[in-house]
Amino acid sequence: MPDKRILEMKGIEIQFPGVKALDKVDFDLIAGEVHALLGENGAGKSTLIKCLTGVHHMDKGQILYDGKEITPTSPQAAIAMGISTVFQEINLCQNLTVAENIFVGRQPMKRGKRIDWKAINRRAEELLLRFNIHIDVTRPLDYYSTGIQQMVSIARAVDVRAKILILDEPTSSLDEKEVERLFDVMRDLKKTGMGIIFITHFLDQVFAISDRMTVLRNGHLVGNFLTDQISKIELVRQMIGKDMDVIFALKRPTVAEGAPETLKVENLGIAGRVENVSFSLRKGELIGFAGLLGSGRTETAEMVFGVTRADHGAIEINEKPARIRIPVDAIQHKMAFCPEDRKRDGIIGDLSVRENIALVVQSRRGALKPMSPKEQLDLADKYITMLGIATPDADKKVGELSGGNQQKVILARWMATQPEILILDEPTRGIDVGAKAEIQRLMLELCGQGVSVLFISSELDEILRCSNRVIVMRDRCKAGELPGETSRQEDILQVIAEGSSLEEDA
Repeated sequence: MPDKRILEMKGIEIQFPGVKALDKVDFDLIAGEVHALLGENGAGKSTLIKCLTGVHHMDKGQILYDGKEITPTSPQAAIAMGISTVFQEINLCQNLTVAENIFVGRQPMKRGKRIDWKAINRRAEELLLRFNIHIDVTRPLDYYSTGIQQMVSIARAVDVRAKILILDEPTSSLDEKEVERLFDVMRDLKKTGMGIIFITHFLDQVFAISDRMTVLRNGHLVGNFLTDQISKIELVRQMIGKDMDVIFALKRPTVAEGAPETLKVENLGIAGRVENVSFSLRKGELIGFAGLLGSGRTETAEMVFGVTRADHGAIEINEKPARIRIPVDAIQHKMAFCPEDRKRDGIIGDLSVRENIALVVQSRRGALKPMSPKEQLDLADKYITMLGIATPDADKKVGELSGGNQQKVILARWMATQPEILILDEPTRGIDVGAKAEIQRLMLELCGQGVSVLFISSELDEILRCSNRVIVMRDRCKAGELPGETSRQEDILQVIAEGSSLEEDA
């Protein structure tokens, strides 16, 4: 029996002012398969999905759903047809409970008049158990970590019982165990005949879960491949037109002998959240923070920068005691922080690239010394060129850029302050292979200029590729420390599992 195609998109064309976002792109989806949609940021993946879900309207082309032509006019219309989407950026209501978020707009009712809260909470708990998540569903969503919030978003989409499920970077905030839980659910959904479109930049995950893959580049269809008939190296070459070894030809920082300590943290912590974290960072050094989601990596970075206030411990900057109570204190000590959630804590989407880059510089100058539009433009143009930010001009709304370019704008904002210490929390999350390599290369160049970098990442290979030393976090404590150059992923995993480093065991 031939495979049943539940979705066919033929010759899709979409034109935006000054650019053709999609040019005669074909895509199809078979019932009961995971089909990966791949390409660099700006390749056209999101545009194609937004066409399918009614956000954008195609200029040319045809969409067939179960053999019938459709023209979705809105995301709500797509959901009604049986097309459900989970986006990379969590689009849930932080002030509502977990259960309310899962069932908002489709609440079980008592006799058609009152909401059945007991049923909502019970069904939410049962649904999350499919993901092996045991949490209090009556708590507000913002009580939980970004990873848990992402799983709630996925659970909501799965419960809609769609024929097509679109997962747009669903694993970018998940740890390894949560990813495997999600993959188990995806395998179960495949058995029911659901077709799953999987968009991700994690190539290992593509090979672990997908049956087929379609590659886009610059709005054009590159090809359609069976997963078991293409290698990772060939896939990267198809995505960006370059070999992997050329892209990642990086060299970790060389720290001068006797280089001074720019940052020293001793027994820093918040009771019940993070306990007694100690480490040092030298001039021109890059330290990687590894650990599972919720291990305390982000919490430590936020304490150091003053986003959250430590209730015990001490910080020294340039070998002098520093009192960091709020982020302004950290900025005055020439420290910069690029947060994990660029949408919530980083970019201001409705402001231009120019305004986003000038934001912190203007903040340091104060309201009485406003930057002129020309000063802002000169500053923005400098970093647009330096970082290769893909934007038609500095006045483009930053929210309209790709994820990788948004991340570069945040980096530009902090580089404009000329920091001595730079904290990067998941700077490569949700961006393509090429943009990821560019940001890694930029980190190493900054170290070469004497900037000290604290780098948090869930990807162990990039931690080991870039770091002089690796701090391993476990259960909101520092579990161990490893040399970056000679350590392997297995060494980090051993520390996470056992709570002691190889060096400490020796």
